[in-house]
Amino acid sequence: MNRTRLEKIGKALGDRTRLRIFEAIVGKQAHMTCGEIVALRGISAATVSHHLKILSDAQLIACSRDGKFVYSRAVPETLEDYTRAILALARARKPAVSGGGRGRGRG
Repeated sequence: MNRTRLEKIGKALGDRTRLRIFEAIVGKQAHMTCGEIVALRGISAATVSHHLKILSDAQLIACSRDGKFVYSRAVPETLEDYTRAILALARARKPAVSGGGRGRGRG
């Protein structure tokens, strides 16, 4: 996963409201409408729609239209790829050099 995609997903999940919306969609384990999210989270339809767009752009959710309803579902593969990329970053981190002479006697 490239750095731009990693940052986009991180930004999408970094907002408290979006994270709550994403949790609701993931927890449902099925398609969820904007109206269901509004009722569950107590935020306006316009706010939900705005956040769904950002989650969709990050490919964390997929949306499909059926008549006047737009259904959102989680895309678990994106979260799995993101998790692997974050773990790879953590594993690539070089350990800090300990010691360095601080706090040790000099003579």
